[in-house]
Amino acid sequence: MEAPKQGTIRHYFRAAKKFPPIWCAGCGNGIVLGSLIRAIDRTGWTKDEVLLASGIGCSSRAPVYADFNTLHTAHGRALTFATGAKLVRPGLKAIVLMGDGDAVGIGGNHFIHACRRNLDMTAVIVNNFIYGMTGGQQSPTTPQGARATTAPLGSLDQPFDIAALAAAAGATFVARSTSYHVTELDQLLQRAFVHPGFAVVEVIAACPTCYGRRNRPGTPVEMMKWQKQVALPVQKAEGLSPEERAGRIVTGVLVERTAHEYTQAYEALRQAAAQAAVGRG
Repeated sequence: MEAPKQGTIRHYFRAAKKFPPIWCAGCGNGIVLGSLIRAIDRTGWTKDEVLLASGIGCSSRAPVYADFNTLHTAHGRALTFATGAKLVRPGLKAIVLMGDGDAVGIGGNHFIHACRRNLDMTAVIVNNFIYGMTGGQQSPTTPQGARATTAPLGSLDQPFDIAALAAAAGATFVARSTSYHVTELDQLLQRAFVHPGFAVVEVIAACPTCYGRRNRPGTPVEMMKWQKQVALPVQKAEGLSPEERAGRIVTGVLVERTAHEYTQAYEALRQAAAQAAVGRG
């Protein structure tokens, strides 16, 4: 099957699914799904080459609509399912779509070990600072002072910096954008998809229903304006002091490096073991 020409986004959706999707008005997940589809289209991959996996959460509903090989898995376990599929079928273009709670809360241990293994796959993490689907509980990225159903007076916990966590754990490509900066997000996702190793793209997105109603900025429009205001391109951030960067979110490619890719190393080890077994025979 040949890849369609750029812009034929409907080619990638399941014809039987009803639209509009399940997400609330103003949610960033639909923007992320559109960006993901456009980035895949630009790679030239066929639909049969792509594996799109997700766990549980608002963002994890995306594979239901997308016409690829898809896995809608257990909460926090999407990376483990994708790892198994990738080891069996190394040629698959594996993309794992998760929310902040799914990736670094319930699935935090799987996430850091996926980073250090450096399998050739991409983790797309939609960070809306809240557990949106289950009622608005505090997540590992909820900012200090922000309110949630489990933190009605404001969170006391220091939030995770997902991009910094990925970089420290060994991911070889780490980038961040927002659901406001769609053109940049398209480009970062495409770069992540073709990167030969474990890539992480964090997307700051709005949850007006569960986060916005309890916090400021609160409306969908206000939350999009906030993303525009706080985003700080990495090229500009490098020349600023920590005080000048306070309250800003650095966007762009934060890490890009090379390392041994896991499936290739695994295959080399398997062949060496097979040869050793023949020698002993």
